[in-house]
Amino acid sequence: MSLHQHEITESHPKPLQALLGGIGIALSVHSLLVLNGSVLGVSGFIHRSFRGDKAAMASVVGLILGGVTIGIASNVDTPEPQTTVSSHLRMVFSGLLVGIGTKLANGCTSGHMICGLSRLSLRYALNSSSQCVWIQHIQSSLVATATFFASAVATAHFVHGNGDLGTSGSLDWALDKQGRQFLGATLSLGILWFAYTCSALKNGTSNSSTLSIFRYMASFLTSLAFAFSIRLGNMVDPHRVLAFLVLPLSSAFDPTMVFIAGSALPLAALLYRYACVEQPRFGGKWNIPASTKIDWRLILGSVIFGIGWGIGGICPGPGLVNFGRSLYAGVGFTEYAAWLLSMGFGGLLVK
Repeated sequence: MSLHQHEITESHPKPLQALLGGIGIALSVHSLLVLNGSVLGVSGFIHRSFRGDKAAMASVVGLILGGVTIGIASNVDTPEPQTTVSSHLRMVFSGLLVGIGTKLANGCTSGHMICGLSRLSLRYALNSSSQCVWIQHIQSSLVATATFFASAVATAHFVHGNGDLGTSGSLDWALDKQGRQFLGATLSLGILWFAYTCSALKNGTSNSSTLSIFRYMASFLTSLAFAFSIRLGNMVDPHRVLAFLVLPLSSAFDPTMVFIAGSALPLAALLYRYACVEQPRFGGKWNIPASTKIDWRLILGSVIFGIGWGIGGICPGPGLVNFGRSLYAGVGFTEYAAWLLSMGFGGLLVK
């Protein structure tokens, strides 16, 4: 059954699931920061994977296997996640633009919006005595987010403003069966990972080879938890994303992403501000973008990414998760494979 054979008439936003999904996103983002000193930027994972970065590959595998697990737990007869993209050509075009845009702008919704904005225009750094300090400066992530959001909104209205998104119904505050499954999976994964790492560190397993393995595991498991979280929040559904991008100007407007951001951003900001560490727990250097440069690459890349996002309603994280789900469910495989391949190719076009 093709994704395009499913006609969308009315959807019901799920605020509770979105809020819980946002919490999971914030915890995943902060875990990778504290353990590996890295930003959970999915577009960066994909682009670096093409260059052979093993930690990035582990993150990509975590997102894809998260999608496979979601496929196993979901009703595979239902063409979920839904999409309104009408052709493979449009999927390829969307993926190509997202690849070019995210490479130019050095980030996407996860890297710039969640990780960047949560820093509240503050950069985490280390002074000469290795103490945590906060340096106030202008965040390029704020400019990037505003730019790609405006671009995506304009594109979504132009491409999908003819009513093909259906209508949005009343809010559904229930936590359905699948929502409980993914919430439980995320919590269980977090508890097990916390217990395992604390036990290992307490026992003094701090040699370089062991820490290297831990770093790969952290990359994999934080991405796995991130995959469950964005599914819990329904962020993997392109229809809901596009219905959000058309804003309340349309009867199709779906506020799901408002609730996701409403829990993810404040929690990530609080964790970033009050739960910092002097050094990444698993060694290595801090890998947090510190550039405040706002140039043509940032602006142009954000515009291009926004256009690609507004065409398909797909950004890198959901793209990988949906691809993983399609591997198991057999629904939408060619569409998401084409999107990911074109995104990777788009990134290779940019130096």
